[in-house]
Amino acid sequence: MEALLAIAFLFFNLLSLPDPSFSHPLCTDSRAPVTLNTTLSFCPYNGSTCCNSTGDMQLQKQFLAMNISNPGCASLLKSILCARCDPFSAELFTINSVPRPVPVLCNSTISRNSSQFSQPVNDFCSKVWDACENVSISNSPFAPSLQGQAGLLVNSSITKLTDLWQSKTDFCKAFGGASTDGSVCFDGEPVTLNKTGSPSPPAGLCLEKIGNGSYLNMVAHPDGSNRAFFSSQPGKIWLATIPEEGSGGTLEIDDSSPFIDLTDEVYFSSEFGMMGMAFHPNFAQNGRFFASFNCDKVRWPGCVGRCSCNSDVNCDPSKLASDNGAQPCQYQSVIAEYTANGTAVEASLATTAKPLEVRRILTMGLPFTSHHGGQILFGPKDGYLYFMMGDGGGPDNAGDPYNFSQNKKSLLGKIMRLDVDNMPSAKEINNLGLWGNYSIPKDNPFSEDSELLPEIWALGLRNPWRCSFDSERPSYFMCADVGQDLYEEVDIITKGGNYGWRVYEGPYLYNPPSSPGGNTSPNSISPIFPVMGYNHSEVNKNEGSASITGGYFCRSKTDPCMYGRYLYADLYAGAVWAGTETPEDSGNFTTSKIPFSCAKDSPIQCISVPGSNFPSLGYIFSFGEDKRKDIFVLTSSGVYRVVRPSRCSYTCSKENVTNVASPGPTTSPPSNAGQSQCRYSRIVVLLSSLLPLLFSVI
Repeated sequence: MEALLAIAFLFFNLLSLPDPSFSHPLCTDSRAPVTLNTTLSFCPYNGSTCCNSTGDMQLQKQFLAMNISNPGCASLLKSILCARCDPFSAELFTINSVPRPVPVLCNSTISRNSSQFSQPVNDFCSKVWDACENVSISNSPFAPSLQGQAGLLVNSSITKLTDLWQSKTDFCKAFGGASTDGSVCFDGEPVTLNKTGSPSPPAGLCLEKIGNGSYLNMVAHPDGSNRAFFSSQPGKIWLATIPEEGSGGTLEIDDSSPFIDLTDEVYFSSEFGMMGMAFHPNFAQNGRFFASFNCDKVRWPGCVGRCSCNSDVNCDPSKLASDNGAQPCQYQSVIAEYTANGTAVEASLATTAKPLEVRRILTMGLPFTSHHGGQILFGPKDGYLYFMMGDGGGPDNAGDPYNFSQNKKSLLGKIMRLDVDNMPSAKEINNLGLWGNYSIPKDNPFSEDSELLPEIWALGLRNPWRCSFDSERPSYFMCADVGQDLYEEVDIITKGGNYGWRVYEGPYLYNPPSSPGGNTSPNSISPIFPVMGYNHSEVNKNEGSASITGGYFCRSKTDPCMYGRYLYADLYAGAVWAGTETPEDSGNFTTSKIPFSCAKDSPIQCISVPGSNFPSLGYIFSFGEDKRKDIFVLTSSGVYRVVRPSRCSYTCSKENVTNVASPGPTTSPPSNAGQSQCRYSRIVVLLSSLLPLLFSVI
């Protein structure tokens, strides 16, 4: 009976395995690999790795404790243990709630779409069995896995594989696996991906104009319909209906009837306003939504929060000079919760909401009048609220003079991760020094780095402007970070990642003009450098500036030549880039500046730049994505949608093959069918090896 329960427990744990969506280099603790200057002493990894010298020593102690007498088996077991150091270890150790003791061992089944191998690979799993089947191993890494899977009791810490598994076939069904287009496996050597040539960039990006309004944010309605929310910087949110692509329709939005009007609370200027909005994943049922905005404590009595310049970060607000006529922390960043319940029978049917706060999630005073980000997003997998915050700026573009971005006790220059479903008591808020009504996810980086404030997910950012999760690979959390004088960057955000500012500006060392808050030594951090970006010299110099606007991975089939590429732009509309990952799932990107134009049959005619066919977009504030994964560009001149390239006479050889009739608004987007099939195939083969054991105990 105990074995039966163990198998049942395994079955449900297997069903909870995540899709193999780690893909890019990532460690088992969800952190990015670090770059070492020297080779580890035990494990054969240098350069990018998931181990430091301490972890390397721990693996060596574990290996020596196994007391393996056979040299051939010992060599293989060492390589398996050292797979913890592999930059792709998060993908190799593919288990969710229960840590997998060994990586997925390559077998002879190789997918045609493998991102790892172009030639047949040795059956490493069989190699391990053949070398170790009759070798005694103390505290075998295979034994705990077998106990959990088959419910067998191991009476001794010294075991052989033949004590635990009936045959090589059973062993490799449980521990083996193939490299596919969605996962990797371990073949005894550090994981490397196929180095393929970069695909040709798209001929161009075709746009249609569907609205004249100027908006800062767009969020698809959580109910899966063809509706979306749009918000303006002054503080209004509208609910709009999006027309079918190519239908000739325009955005159905009533400017005179907003979903909610927060202009009385929001302080609006060129630097301030409503910066973000997010709708709870269960909004259709609970009606909860959130707004991120700036307020002025001189104008609104509800604008009361702690100053981010305080003694905890060695900053005295009384010693700060006024900035653009404002006193330190006169302006504040707010996240507030509202509800659509009560305005309709069902929240999903609500067309208006009352501007009454349900709960103040966070209030934080800003030391200066710039660099305060403000976007909020719900994580697609964990359901937590991510809050993007800039470094707070400084007078005369001083380059984060108080070094807030590197200060682990400051929330400035950080990405925060908050739990807004479990509200703390007033005592908990006070004891933890929280900035409002939220809880801390237990796996936030502070659990491993006590110097970090518990809210912090990532640090070392200057002013993150537009972040997004890849809808097909949620571990690709992309953020554009606005540069200082030289470089605009795009980063893959990972747990506890330090993105370098103000030690670095993109890939360049930064020399701050003033440092009243002290400096951080380059040798004291392990910076994660951008995966994409551009130098200021690459954009239109006549504009006199540059500022990046982050976008999305294109997952719509509307433009099949853009599919899988990351789209981003410059605020001043001088350029749009498409980033292509080569090889796929490597985290290495090549970028191309791509031309864009407006479809001749656009529902609203586009205005062209004088003397050219180049559409005059104005400022590119943001990008948006609807439930069909179509991409939208939000500009000062209106709302544009990415459409079929042929409508602008751009050539895309894939368009005629893949461009079928558009699915209905509630149709699911392109799925990871191959990856899911691989995932459940592994479950089936593992269960098949356990069924004889199941029937033997019934």
